[in-house]
Amino acid sequence: MSTEVMAKQNERNRNKIRTMAQIGMLSAIATVLMLFEIPLPFAPSFYEIDFSEVPILIGSFAMGPLAGAAIEFIKILLNFAINGTLTAGVGEIANFLIGCSLVVPAAMIYRKKHTRNGALLGMVTGTVFMTVVGCFMNAYILLPAYAKAFGMPLDALVGMGTAVNKHITDIKTFVILAVGPFNLLKGTLVSLIVFLVYKKISPILKMNA
Repeated sequence: MSTEVMAKQNERNRNKIRTMAQIGMLSAIATVLMLFEIPLPFAPSFYEIDFSEVPILIGSFAMGPLAGAAIEFIKILLNFAINGTLTAGVGEIANFLIGCSLVVPAAMIYRKKHTRNGALLGMVTGTVFMTVVGCFMNAYILLPAYAKAFGMPLDALVGMGTAVNKHITDIKTFVILAVGPFNLLKGTLVSLIVFLVYKKISPILKMNA
């Protein structure tokens, strides 16, 4: 093997190690941020916003959509190890898919259009996609799973929504008036933070996507 080939192989190995280290670091930060949740006045108390997707979106922009999905997955695993589950893993799978629905489309668009406008377009697209996926997941997977886990009828969860918004009367209005705005707000805030800090942080990550 020539010296040049060996040098290239060594560089690839260093890049892999660096990528794995970055994924681990961002996963740990995301897990910590997931522990700090903020209640919202327009949604029931079990909907609390966190900013764990901020480091995940940063990692997705820096290293690509697959790395973003990996960070999201590790975050869910770490949170599962720390807090356990009330939904036999259903909630964790749904949360993984909802998180990926924000960061993966955003990273895919940014990779193709590596500009400020590309980042904005990616984050807007990801936010909209996450809102749609979040509504679907909550209506058909999360809310029924939570109702079963807590041993209560689905109408009881709807009633918790009614308590904060009298216009919430069924699953459909629950999703439209609570879940939709929740995910839209979270995606917007996460995107705003990433937009403000990414250019300052990206050199530290030594972008190798």
